Amino acid sequence: MKWAVFATAPDQLTAEMWRDIVRQAGIACELRAGDTASYLGLSQIPVRLITPEPERDRARSALSDVLGEPLAAEE
Repeated sequence: MKWAVFATAPDQLTAEMWRDIVRQAGIACELRAGDTASYLGLSQIPVRLITPEPERDRARSALSDVLGEPLAAEE
């Protein structure tokens, strides 16, 4: 299964909250750190959220609905 980035959170805590929102919508979601320093603990750097490619638009929409604002498209 191919995974695709659908959002980038500003930090790890925000990413974990966003991941939970997407998972509660019944969509698989994982985090991918923006660099290799994430093993040191909580990261203050951007964190990418990924989902199976066919679910990318649905995940982006589920998160946007809760946040109350559209998310920028990820490439």
